[in-house]
Amino acid sequence: MSILSRLSHEDLLALAFEAGMEGAEDMSAAELADAITLRLKAPPTPQVERPARTGRWVGAVDHDALCDEILPTGVGCDLPPVTGFARCALHGGGNIDDIAVPVLGELGPQTWPTLRRHQALATYDPDPLGLDPVAAEIAWWLASHLYHRWFKVEVEGIEHVPMDGPALVVPNHGGGFIPYDAMMLQLALLEEAPLPRRVRLIGTEIFNILPWLSHLYRRSGGGYASRADADWILSRDHLLGVFPEGAAGFQKPHSEAYRVQRFGRGGFAATAAAHGAPIIPVAIVGSEDAHPIVFSSKALARLVRLVFPDQRVDEMGVFLNPIPLPVQWTIRFLPPIEVPKGADRLDVLEAAEATRTSIQHALDEMLGR
Repeated sequence: MSILSRLSHEDLLALAFEAGMEGAEDMSAAELADAITLRLKAPPTPQVERPARTGRWVGAVDHDALCDEILPTGVGCDLPPVTGFARCALHGGGNIDDIAVPVLGELGPQTWPTLRRHQALATYDPDPLGLDPVAAEIAWWLASHLYHRWFKVEVEGIEHVPMDGPALVVPNHGGGFIPYDAMMLQLALLEEAPLPRRVRLIGTEIFNILPWLSHLYRRSGGGYASRADADWILSRDHLLGVFPEGAAGFQKPHSEAYRVQRFGRGGFAATAAAHGAPIIPVAIVGSEDAHPIVFSSKALARLVRLVFPDQRVDEMGVFLNPIPLPVQWTIRFLPPIEVPKGADRLDVLEAAEATRTSIQHALDEMLGR
């Protein structure tokens, strides 16, 4: 006699409902016991990983060959070349500043000893803005756990992002003091796009002046929110990520969540026009729910400015949860907005407002407003 046959009808019903069995309420105790037994004997449903996590890098590098670079130590490089190139990703095999091919053809701690050895020996050079491909790759793997397992990010409209040439990626901003939206935006393109293009995000003063934060920020590919850095990124046909709402976007209280703030004076649109680069609006849902801001404090902002006089912030958002809530995120890339090269001031302002309106309409649709 099985253990199930000793249970009452009510206990068997509870087990059936927990297992998601349909029509259980119409079964007798014996039928329930038989059905649950069959369910328990059935092989478990395999967990299918998202396509971005399985086979993403198969064939990205040639494991049957070695890079032909001669290292400063006088020996040849021991890394596999990027497929179609004679050299590895660290030594000129492709444009790793734009297309982020994993150096060893895979991500994870098993690659770190080799990568850290090349980093320690300085066998390659960071780019002029400070991007260190090894540091960026390690940060990528660490952040991917948030992306896939904590926030479970869903991406829509990735086809709107060009796979070559310059473009401005312009999302709404949120998340309190911690820029999770910037990390998830980068991961969306690295993990989901046909080519893993880097988004070179530019940020305000605090990301460029804190000793530990600025170091990691620059080595991961970030830049300063200045015309010089933006021009450098776009002139090399990279993707530039900007948050035109600035501090007003991520410091607003949760009662105003997903209400896109004013886009300043449209400087990002003027930059797009100067480089003939399209603007890709992006609507992000989830960023303002990870750390719901209870209220905004001007006194706290004054304290921040006292410690960091160069930081431009009028209010600081106060949130109560030190760990981000595991809310579902959706990132939707919207159709590009073209700004004619050499556009006048009116064209620039119209493009900036069209970008803001496009994002707001998408957010309203995604939230069912």
